Amino acid sequence: MQEFMGSAEVTALLGVSKQRTYQLTGRPDFPAPVAELKMGKVWRTADVMQWAIEAGRAVDTAVEEFDPRDR
Repeated sequence: MQEFMGSAEVTALLGVSKQRTYQLTGRPDFPAPVAELKMGKVWRTADVMQWAIEAGRAVDTAVEEFDPRDR
């Protein structure tokens, strides 16, 4: 699993539209990005996975390999 992800990866992970990703990543409870590049914001994969698990969101099967204690 990659250490960082952009909005395209967040979209794929959560199985939502680009528009929904934009809404979710703008929420105050969504993890803060670790960087903002010309191509967009970048998040730690572990932070996004942790958020998804705690929010009860369905995610790609990679969640089975994710352990929040690895953060």
